[in-house]
Amino acid sequence: MIYFDNAATSYPKPPAVGEALLRGIGEYGGNPGRGGHRLSLAAAEAVYDCRCTVADFFDAPSPECVVFTSGATAALNLAITTAVRRGMHVLLSDREHNAVARPLYRLAREGIIDYEIYPTGGDVVREIERRLRRNTGLVVACHVSNITGFLLPVEAIGALCRERGIAFVVDAAGSAGHLPISLSSLPCNALCAPGHKGLLGVPGVGIAILNGWEGKREFLVGGSGVDSLSHTMPSALPERYEAGTLPTPAILALGAGLRHLRHYGLARVMAEEERLRARLCEGLLSRRDLRVYEPDNRHGPLLFTHATVPPEEIAGRLDNVGVAVRAGYHCAPLAHRTVGTPPGGAVRLSVGIGNHPREAEEFLALLSRVLPETQ
Repeated sequence: MIYFDNAATSYPKPPAVGEALLRGIGEYGGNPGRGGHRLSLAAAEAVYDCRCTVADFFDAPSPECVVFTSGATAALNLAITTAVRRGMHVLLSDREHNAVARPLYRLAREGIIDYEIYPTGGDVVREIERRLRRNTGLVVACHVSNITGFLLPVEAIGALCRERGIAFVVDAAGSAGHLPISLSSLPCNALCAPGHKGLLGVPGVGIAILNGWEGKREFLVGGSGVDSLSHTMPSALPERYEAGTLPTPAILALGAGLRHLRHYGLARVMAEEERLRARLCEGLLSRRDLRVYEPDNRHGPLLFTHATVPPEEIAGRLDNVGVAVRAGYHCAPLAHRTVGTPPGGAVRLSVGIGNHPREAEEFLALLSRVLPETQ
């Protein structure tokens, strides 16, 4: 199979990821932080080792800043709902995934906040600055669009937010593991990412790297293995936001994915994915019956539609010949509206570290077979 759906989840996983997952089940059977016996202590040590690996990979201030969640959606919900307060004004981009848009919509519907969408077609920082109010307390931005690879200037946005004393949350679901991210140069208060996409882990774990979050209100409450006699969650990170049992096997698999990326080299990942994406884009643009949205982007997914054949039908035809792509709105109706896709959305191609250059030629040939060019 040619797998071009890496923006949904990366595939295939490096062998070391599967091995780490099995070790998490077979060798680290205890509940981390929930006991003094050797299995519990070994699991806690393994989880902390992964926390250190994440912190090192992203140049985080400390391992304690790394909070494990069930995925990027949970991480974004955590960051957004703990950052806001009643009466706050929030800004989000016109490229955001529903993992950002829906929490903000719910908070606005409940009368807690109001929000505004800033456009990304021009000077993004200036557009944000024009919309700032005295009660603006949070700005959210995806680093890379999950449908076209559009790159937002998160460093410049973060610098503006830091200057104005506004919390800044970055959705790195489309960039983590694909582009370099250093929190020593990216001034954000929360970086949220899934473990199972570019970071090459398995579903079930995500990360929220929090900076300046001490003292903010609780999110998910329950057992933490710390200060059990208190009615409230611990005040210190990461325990304040890690209620319940952590997914040790998935966390170990994430650590293995990060180590694989370190060994492979992120610069190599970027270069290979960029070349493959460019060849696919060239092939799509050569057809007059296809429309490619924002083809000049260098990284991330490719998005296209056909003049007459619906996206779901294209995806089905490709699946029949062994090609995995994704059609529809990709949980990002805001972004689809911004780029102007028709009803039904579009077809998305997303490459990853597991793809080979020859697959671009094979894909273009198969596309011509199942979707003959029309004049």
